[in-house]
Amino acid sequence: MKMTMHIDEDVLARVMKITGAKTKTQAVEMALTEMARRHKMKELFSQGLGLTPDELRAEFAPSPADLLDSHGLMVAEAQAPHGKPRPARQ
Repeated sequence: MKMTMHIDEDVLARVMKITGAKTKTQAVEMALTEMARRHKMKELFSQGLGLTPDELRAEFAPSPADLLDSHGLMVAEAQAPHGKPRPARQ
């Protein structure tokens, strides 16, 4: 569907850089998809998945070793361009 939108160019450029999107349309689609994914995850986690908050934390909290990158810095997860598999953890 074709649309006309007013989008902050600086924000769009950042999204394109972060995601590796080659076009503005691709960057907007990735951002919208990610926002929908986050909302769905929030809904699922609010239901508790049948676990107590402590059990959920224990299941999904990464170990400290999983949070260190090759420079010993804390990271949430390895970055990869959108649509490409993330590098395997060692």
